[in-house]
Amino acid sequence: MASLLVLGMAVVDFVFAVDTLPDRPQKYRADRADIVGGGPAASAAVAISRLGGHAALAARLGRDALADLILADLKAEGVSTDLVHRGPGGQSSFSSVYVDAGGERQIVNFRGAGLIEETGWLRDATPADAVLVDPRWPGGAEVALDLAHDWGVPGILDGEAPIAQALLQKASHVAFSRTGLQSLTDLTDPAQALADMARRLPGWACVTDGAGGVYHTEASGIAHTAAFQVDARDTTGAGDVWHGAFALALAEGQDEASAIRFANAAAAIKCTRFGGRSGCPDRAAVSAFLKERP
Repeated sequence: MASLLVLGMAVVDFVFAVDTLPDRPQKYRADRADIVGGGPAASAAVAISRLGGHAALAARLGRDALADLILADLKAEGVSTDLVHRGPGGQSSFSSVYVDAGGERQIVNFRGAGLIEETGWLRDATPADAVLVDPRWPGGAEVALDLAHDWGVPGILDGEAPIAQALLQKASHVAFSRTGLQSLTDLTDPAQALADMARRLPGWACVTDGAGGVYHTEASGIAHTAAFQVDARDTTGAGDVWHGAFALALAEGQDEASAIRFANAAAAIKCTRFGGRSGCPDRAAVSAFLKERP
């Protein structure tokens, strides 16, 4: 079983299904609602666990009721929480998520307050087969990527804006979202923007473009892997599931092209299921999905 260190945000998502996304100051009624765990790193860690890997999450929480919910959910999913720091007086992060009839989502997130900035405790992490970080806590992400370098394993950055420049230089693999990439370049075409950014990076890079697939670097230039077409019910957490699946595949020794296809399948299945990361598939579901789409 491949093991991964995952560092970044862990939150509670309050998810509401609505016909259309809110656009004015009035009351709206939800057709369905769920309370689920969220956050880029935490959701990626859950994806890794469901897909057959072992994930140790390094995150910052408060000592509040929300933290209790977050930790209980992660432990139930088999994610190790020994590296989760709970600060006295801190407020944990949470989000309000609206999902429309087409599966698109709108998120309002509170990032938390009073959370630890000191990073020395992260050095207690057990060596892993890969490291995945989101950019929400740059200081911690730098330490985790340094650990990946020391261990000689892939150090993967979830490239969502805002992105600290130091993280781009420390990561062996940068997986941008389209908005994350556009925050760093004036080019709007994802392939051209990635080619421009790749010249400034020391390692491999890609950009995920939802239903538009994934553009990625290779020796001959920029390549493209198509997304699997599905009827989307809820795209919330799809990117986080993608990052977790991609990082797990690299930790298992798959090459980048194979890891992309594996991650595309996991994210596509998630999009067909309502409820944020609760819709993340297990390994059997992804394997069956890929067998049906050679």
